[in-house]
Amino acid sequence: MRLPVLALLVLARTALAQDAALPSADAVFAKASDTQIRLGRLLFYDPILSGSRKVACATCHNPRFGTSDGVSLAIGDGGIGLGPARRADPANLPERRVARNAPALFNLGATQFTSLFHDGRLEADPDRPDGIRTPMGAAMTRGFDSVLAAQAMFPVLAGDEMAGHRDENDVSLATSRGLITGPGGAWGILAARVAAIPEYRKDFDAVIGSRQPIRFTDIANAIAAFTAFEWRADDSPFDRFLRGGGDLPPGARRGMALFYGRAGCSACHAGQFQTDQKFHAIAMPQIGPGKAAEFEAHHRDIGRMRVTGRREDAYRFRTPSLRNVTATAPYGHDGAYATLDAVVRHHLDPVRSLMAYDPAQAILPALPGATDDWVLRRPDEMQAIAQANELAPVKLGEDEIADILAFLDALTDETSLAGRLGVPDAVPSGLPVPR
Repeated sequence: MRLPVLALLVLARTALAQDAALPSADAVFAKASDTQIRLGRLLFYDPILSGSRKVACATCHNPRFGTSDGVSLAIGDGGIGLGPARRADPANLPERRVARNAPALFNLGATQFTSLFHDGRLEADPDRPDGIRTPMGAAMTRGFDSVLAAQAMFPVLAGDEMAGHRDENDVSLATSRGLITGPGGAWGILAARVAAIPEYRKDFDAVIGSRQPIRFTDIANAIAAFTAFEWRADDSPFDRFLRGGGDLPPGARRGMALFYGRAGCSACHAGQFQTDQKFHAIAMPQIGPGKAAEFEAHHRDIGRMRVTGRREDAYRFRTPSLRNVTATAPYGHDGAYATLDAVVRHHLDPVRSLMAYDPAQAILPALPGATDDWVLRRPDEMQAIAQANELAPVKLGEDEIADILAFLDALTDETSLAGRLGVPDAVPSGLPVPR
C-alpha cells in the first residue's frame, strides 16, 4: 500500500527532527608520542607504583572487566586476585572497601572530559595557574599535562587503594604524615623506585631527556598518554551511523528514538559519549563504607556536595559516559546495580527503585567486618536520598526497555574493549602483571 504524500512528508519531518537531536561524531582527542604511550602502558600495569608493590592501576581498571574491575566496590590494598575473584588477604586485611565503584576509562583523552571522579573533585579550570582545580590545592597540580594525568595522584595516595595501611610501608608512612610533594614525600618515593629501574630510566630519557630527574608528574603524564590512546572508543555502530557509514538494527534504532525522545535519557546522557559532564541526584542506593572523613562515623556519600559545600549538590554524581556500557557492570557511583537492565529500570522510577532496593544484587567480595547496608537500614538516610532525586518517573513497556538496551549495545566499540596495545607480558620491575 502506497502512503499518501502528506504522510510521507510527516515521516520525513519526524526523521529530520530526530536526527537533529543527535550529537555529532566529532570528538577531539589528546595526542602523544608512541614512546610516551608505550612507557605509560608499562607503568599502568606495574605494581611498582603501590606502597606494597602488589597493586597496579590495572588491578582496578582492567580490560578483562571493561577497564573497571567487575565488582561494586573494590578491595585495593590487602587484596588477592582480580575482578570478582579478588578476596581479602588474611595476612593483610584491608581496613575497608574502596568507597566508590571504579569508573571505566573509555575516551578520557577526549577534550569533552574536563572533570573526573564521581564527584568531579578534579576539574579543568582555565582560571587556575596550572589549568586544574582540585581540593588538594594548587601545589598538587604543577607539572601535570592534563586533568587525566592529574587523576593519577589520587589512587597512589589512598591507603585503601594503592598506598597501603597506615605506616606499613614507606609510601603509606609518608602519606599518613602528610608528606606528598616535598623531600621524603610519597611522590618522590615512587619516582625514585621507577628511576632505579634501568629500562624505565632509558625510556624516560627518550621522553623528558637524560638530564632530567624523573618526577611523579612525568609518570602520571605517561600513564595518561597511554590511557587516552589505548581506550579511545569512538568507532561503535552508533558512531558509524552518525558519520553516515551504516544503519542500526531495528531494535537499536527504536531504542535510539526513545533515548533521544520520549524516554528523556539524553537530557543528561548528552553528546557523542552520552554524558553532559554535569552532576545529578537520581536516588541511587548507597552501599558500602560511604565517602567520609576518618572522624565521621557514618557510611553516607553526599557526592558533589563534598566538593562544593552546597546543599543543593547533595547526592549528585557525575553523569557517566555510556560508551561500552554493556561491558562495565556493576553500575552507579557505588556499583549498587549488577546488571544494565536493573539500572535502566531504576531510572524509570528512581525513588520507588531506591525504596525497593535489594542489596543482594551488589557484587561485593567478602570482607570481614565490613558494614555495607548502614544507609539502607536507616529511614532518615533513605529519605534524604529520595528527597534529592531530580528524575521524574517515566513509563516504558517491556519492549521499549528492550529497545533501549539494544541501543546501548550499539555504543560498543569492540576494538577499544581489548585495547590497542593490550596487556604486556611483563613489566620492567619484574613484578606480576594483573591479567
